[in-house]
Amino acid sequence: MVQENTIQSARADFDRDGFAIIRGFYSPQETRSLIEQVERYVARIVPALPSDAIFYEDREQPESMIRLEGMEKYDPYFDRLLRGARYTGLASSLLDDTAVPQYAEMFAKPPRVGKPTPPHQDGNYFMLLPNEALTFWLPIDSVDQQNGCVRYVRGSHRRGMRHHALSGVFGFSLGITDYGDEDEKRETPVCLQPGDAVIHHSMTIHRADANPSDRQRRAIGLVYYAGRASVDQAANERHLKTMREQWKEGGKL
Repeated sequence: MVQENTIQSARADFDRDGFAIIRGFYSPQETRSLIEQVERYVARIVPALPSDAIFYEDREQPESMIRLEGMEKYDPYFDRLLRGARYTGLASSLLDDTAVPQYAEMFAKPPRVGKPTPPHQDGNYFMLLPNEALTFWLPIDSVDQQNGCVRYVRGSHRRGMRHHALSGVFGFSLGITDYGDEDEKRETPVCLQPGDAVIHHSMTIHRADANPSDRQRRAIGLVYYAGRASVDQAANERHLKTMREQWKEGGKL
């Protein structure tokens, strides 16, 4: 379980900045186990997945994989991970409410072809009222400014929802339309090692650069909604339908 002093420090950072970094969240042994489970999933589960559960930059090139969605639905390990007390307990503390597990996914930026992630707020995808949710981001590769680390706009979770529009980026369909110099001045690049964790609020603005390096940049994401939040299901389904139609037309699904 997470130590109480770590919880208190993370809560202070999360409330103030909209994100919290926990170094050494996993032990070396736990980190190795997580990496092994991801590699097992890719080798054994991915070949049988439906097309909307795995995204590629180019479907003809398996090494260009950029996203795995709904991993908890296809493998019991990731379902247990998502629902584990280590995460639900810390998420509940940060959200000041019962944390409701949603889904586990993997984000990747393949070497040399991983594209930029547009600036966005996850809450624009989640469509919650109130927009209270968070994501654990667990790197399984070293992540730095050379291979596309996440950049957070400190304190942006307290400034409301920004206007988003279709981004044209596969896998990240919405982006903030008026992101500018003042936002970039407040950015914090978060460089992490396997075993670290960063947790961000659904209203925190973040983005990531491309990965022009020769190194992988993969991370597991675990999403939790606050118990008091409800989903605008109709709006969510309309958005997903529109996106999947576009992606199919573009040959991405």
